Amino acid sequence: MFNSIYKNKKVLITGHTGFKGSWLTTWLLKLGAKVVGISKDIPTNPSMFNELDLGSKITDYREDIRDLDKIIEIFSKEKPDFLFHLAAQPIVSLSYSNPIETISSNILGTTNILEALRVLNLPITAIMITSDKAYDNIEQIWGYKEDDKMGGKDIYSGSKGGAELIIKSYYHSFFKNNPNIKLAIGRAGNVIGGGDWAKDRIVVDCMEAWSKGEVVEIRSPNATRPWQHVLEPLSGYLKLGETLYKDNSLDGEAFNFGPRAEQNHTVKELLIDLSKYWHFDNIEKAFKVTDNIPFHEAGLLKLNCDKALFYLKWHSTLEYRDTIKFTSEWYYDFYKNSTNIYNLTLKQIEEYEVKNEFKF
Repeated sequence: MFNSIYKNKKVLITGHTGFKGSWLTTWLLKLGAKVVGISKDIPTNPSMFNELDLGSKITDYREDIRDLDKIIEIFSKEKPDFLFHLAAQPIVSLSYSNPIETISSNILGTTNILEALRVLNLPITAIMITSDKAYDNIEQIWGYKEDDKMGGKDIYSGSKGGAELIIKSYYHSFFKNNPNIKLAIGRAGNVIGGGDWAKDRIVVDCMEAWSKGEVVEIRSPNATRPWQHVLEPLSGYLKLGETLYKDNSLDGEAFNFGPRAEQNHTVKELLIDLSKYWHFDNIEKAFKVTDNIPFHEAGLLKLNCDKALFYLKWHSTLEYRDTIKFTSEWYYDFYKNSTNIYNLTLKQIEEYEVKNEFKF
């Protein structure tokens, strides 16, 4: 798996206590990596990180990435072989209520990670994760390519676009001709999967409501998203890390990781398909439409992933129906069946690996 590149390697993940960070931590442990995590806190309750008891399986630091001295201290002590930078303020709605928190976390926090790499100059392969929201979304019908314009109309998009500019500046100023530090960027869009309990996310709202037998309210039923399971972009990040570790030609490059065009579905279609695994006898018991959008929300945003296909031989392979199945079954087992959730998560990773053996 990934040519065993991560086996016995020390891998540092920022934002390891979050949804994507917890899945990435679990997968890297399965691959035999020694995982070190930096997060300021446990972002949700419940949390996948706690439910899987990941804190007992890794070296777990609780520090804010905006504290440069602490970040330098940890990097200096741990000397990781790989870095996956995921730590961020990830919620669009919170960027409206607390723009300073969003900007400082996503831009200054990213700057501190890069500054620690610059100051210490340790040999490392660094994958900086931003977002498809980094693109200036003009709702074009074709997917955004890696060299399209950065930025956006809302604070969250602006913070991600700003982080991209900082990464680019640091790379060209300090890392481009530095043999020790190899760096690349990964961008992905809306991901779903078991273990997400973040605020203002439609799948999370549904699973929490349905676990209590409640009807969920949706505000934008016709919004189209290229839904993908969390394991898809994570496989891209891991493949990028493997390839960059072996191949300097990808140094400084950015890559999109998204689903195929046929994965685009409306919010309403998504909820209808998810609800089938919760055994509703009437769809009206699952959700109702309110059409109340309190802030700007893009109606269409998708990525062109041809670059990842060409250079990494990566493409999305999990079909929409499997994404729905993985997501609903994880939550249903968590809420209804008292399943060992760590074993369930490993099982889904193993199923994904089997479906994608040729990719890795």
